[in-house]
Amino acid sequence: MSSTDFLRAKSEGRKLSMVTCYDYTFARLLLKSAIDGILVGDSAAMVMHGHPTTLSADTGLMRLHTEAVARGAAGKFIVADMPFLSFRKGPAAALDAASVLMVAGAHAVKLEGVDGHEDVIQRMVQSGIPVMGHVGLQPQSVHAYGGFRVQGRSTDSARNIARQAAALEELGAFAIVLECVPANLAREISENLRIPTIGIGAGAGCDGQILVLQDLLGMNTDIHPKFARPFLNGARCILETLARFDEAVKGGTFPAGEESYS
Repeated sequence: MSSTDFLRAKSEGRKLSMVTCYDYTFARLLLKSAIDGILVGDSAAMVMHGHPTTLSADTGLMRLHTEAVARGAAGKFIVADMPFLSFRKGPAAALDAASVLMVAGAHAVKLEGVDGHEDVIQRMVQSGIPVMGHVGLQPQSVHAYGGFRVQGRSTDSARNIARQAAALEELGAFAIVLECVPANLAREISENLRIPTIGIGAGAGCDGQILVLQDLLGMNTDIHPKFARPFLNGARCILETLARFDEAVKGGTFPAGEESYS
């Protein structure tokens, strides 16, 4: 899979599947799956490190997680998030940050929004760095929104999101994530673009879908976003397994003879 394959999938009407992954162990499993692409998201700051927002992710953190995923899922298409403000300090600084992530094993980078860093996107594309856009709810702007809130419900907001999506296509992005926008708006944007849209909380009209792996595995017991369908009750499976281990240890049945060295 490559950035050009994403464009081909849209032209052929084939839906794209992506998941967000942050570590080697899960990456090894994803390598054996039919999933089309992996996003090493700056949501690692929240999911893996317990921060309340993505803002704590920096280029060093993203490099670390990108390297781990790339080692585990060599052969899968890997997109790495550009962290907070890394692409807002001018083309030179943005290219330096993108270079770190590409050398770490990413095949493309994703950045939020478009207004104010059009030159950065253009320079990246011209430099041979595939760029995935991201509009709608932009988690790095959570404080400007006043929280994690659905975007595009008003006419002006919807028009602005559609404008940004069109601008990203014009600047050379190969795909766009649409996050937490009304389904009808996402469908309209998807129909009007030549490049594929990847939805998260944006309805079924997108050209593909992405979820955080821990959400789709049902491992998050504290936060349950409306759009994050758990395809497994992972938390219950893990807790039940830990209970069996605890019982075996305390009951003296683990380790058994075949699990011990002579």
